[in-house]
Amino acid sequence: MEYSRNTRERLVRHSQCYPGLQPTDVFKYLFQSALGCEHMVASEAKAIEYIRREYDAVTEEGAADCLPRTERLDGGYTRVHLSCLDEGLTAETLGRLFCLSAVSEPNGREALEEKLQVVRELAKAGEFPFSADAFEEALAVWRENGCPAVHHSRAFREAYRPAYRVIANRYAAFLSLFTRIDDLMRNGLAVVALEGGSASGKTTLSGILETVYGCTVFHADDFFLRPEQRTRERLSEIGGNLDRERLLSEVLEPLRRGEPIRYRRFDCSRGELESPVETLPKKLVVVEGAYSMHPELAGYYDFSVFLDIDPVYQRERILARNSPAFAERFFREWIPLEREYFSHTDVRNRCDLAFEIRRESF
Repeated sequence: MEYSRNTRERLVRHSQCYPGLQPTDVFKYLFQSALGCEHMVASEAKAIEYIRREYDAVTEEGAADCLPRTERLDGGYTRVHLSCLDEGLTAETLGRLFCLSAVSEPNGREALEEKLQVVRELAKAGEFPFSADAFEEALAVWRENGCPAVHHSRAFREAYRPAYRVIANRYAAFLSLFTRIDDLMRNGLAVVALEGGSASGKTTLSGILETVYGCTVFHADDFFLRPEQRTRERLSEIGGNLDRERLLSEVLEPLRRGEPIRYRRFDCSRGELESPVETLPKKLVVVEGAYSMHPELAGYYDFSVFLDIDPVYQRERILARNSPAFAERFFREWIPLEREYFSHTDVRNRCDLAFEIRRESF
C-alpha cells in the first residue's frame, strides 16, 4: 500500500536522524502523526506563554545541533522547532498556529493502529536502535494505559533537547511567509501581494492569513473590468483584464497615504459596481489575485508572494469546483492570458517569495 510505504520511509528516516530513539519516542511520533496536538492546548494565551518560557530556556541552554527546524510527521502535521523564532517568527504567531492546528481527528485512532503495524515490521527488520522484543514489551504497557499522549524518553531529551510545537501541514507549508510577515509588522503597516494563476490557492492562503493575523484582505476579482472597459485595445494589453487603475486609486494609493479605504466591488452577476464600502485597514493588508503584481502596482507592496501551481493539478482543481462550461472558459480564455502575463512580466522572479503548490499544500 502507498500509505504504508510512505509511513515506512518516514519512520526509517526518523530513526536514522535520531539514533538514540526509544520505543516511547516512536509512540510520541505516531501519536502526533495521527492525532496532532489537540490534547496539548489549554488556551491560546497559555500556549504563547509556554512557548516564550520554553524558548528562553532553549536559548539559554543551547539547542541540539542535530535537530531540524521543521520535521514533517507521518500524517497531517509537522514539528516546528522553537529555533524558528531566531529567524523572526513570533511566539504569538507560532502559538496561534499551534492552537489552530488543535482539531479533533475522527479517524486518528484507526490511523494510529495502522502505523503501529508498520513499526512492528520495521522493528523485526532491525530498523530501530531497539529490539523487536523491547518494542513489543513497551507497546503492551502503552496499550494497557489506552495509548495516551506520552513524553519523550529521558535518553531522547538528554541527547536532543527537543523543543518544538506541532502544527498542521497547511500552516507549516507557509512558515517562511509567516516569518517574513512577522518581521515586516515590527515596523508598522505591511502590505502584501499574493499573486499566481487560477486555482493556485491565493484566496485560500489569504483566508489563512486573515485567520492568523486578523488582517484586511482585498480581492483582485472585485476589480474585474466593467463592460465598458472591455475594449479590444484594453484586452490586448498584457495584464489588461484587471481594473488596475481603480485598485490603485481606491486601495493602494490611500493605503500609502495612511487614509481609510473606500472602494467599490464589481458585481459579476449584474455587471456593475456595488455601493462603496469603507474600511480602516489593519496592520497587515493583503491584496490577492492574478495581476496584483502588475508592474504598475508592484511598487506599492512591502512584500510579494507567487503561488506556482502545476498545470495538471490546476486543471483538476478547476474541473472540481466549476461546471464543465465555466471550466472551459478558464482553459480557453483566462489561463492563456495569465500565462502570457506571467511570461511577459517575469512576475514569478519579481516576487519576494514563491511556493510550489501541490495537493498537500493546503
